Amino acid sequence: MDALVLFGKGLFIGLAIAAPIGPMGALCIQRTLARGFWAGVAGGLGTALADLTFATGAAVGFAVFKDLVERIALPLGLIGGAFLMYLAWSGWPRGGAGAEPAAARAPETRGLLRTTIVTYGLTITNPPTILLFAAIFAGLGLAQTGSSLAIVALVVGVFLGSIGWWAFLSGLVAALHHRLPPAFALWTARVSSLTMAGFGLWAFASILKPLGL
Repeated sequence: MDALVLFGKGLFIGLAIAAPIGPMGALCIQRTLARGFWAGVAGGLGTALADLTFATGAAVGFAVFKDLVERIALPLGLIGGAFLMYLAWSGWPRGGAGAEPAAARAPETRGLLRTTIVTYGLTITNPPTILLFAAIFAGLGLAQTGSSLAIVALVVGVFLGSIGWWAFLSGLVAALHHRLPPAFALWTARVSSLTMAGFGLWAFASILKPLGL
């Protein structure tokens, strides 16, 4: 398949997977409101790098990739669920309407690097996202793309589509930040924490249900 076509498909896949507002989207919005544009982009970079990892695994060896994920789904799900619950607890704003979210701090370089690493770890331990990539690649006939150039074009497209969305979302939230009422950041932090807690509980349930627990 032509490398340019695969690059375009990768862009679409990266954008389509990143765009729905799930726990990562809620976390990106919260970070942008609390710490600014670059904090949101730093978290988005972590997610985009995880998407790049998933896409590479799915493109290089779909069967082995899927089998490996199914074997380690339990520990990955437990780690990811626990991490989401921790972020929900630590991100819940303490105090009244004038209080800052717990995550509010200056967007220092060290803090941005840590944000990228933490978000990468959170995304990479999410088995449903990994299996989603495997299913999409299989459904579109992308599991075995052939040449190294084709694989690179595909996974780079996925990465750019994902990071493009996070940069857009962070920029939009940062631009609208000062036009929003003061209580907006507080309620966004609360909704973000509840969203992450809900996804954390769902992760536990989806992992433990097949075990009859």
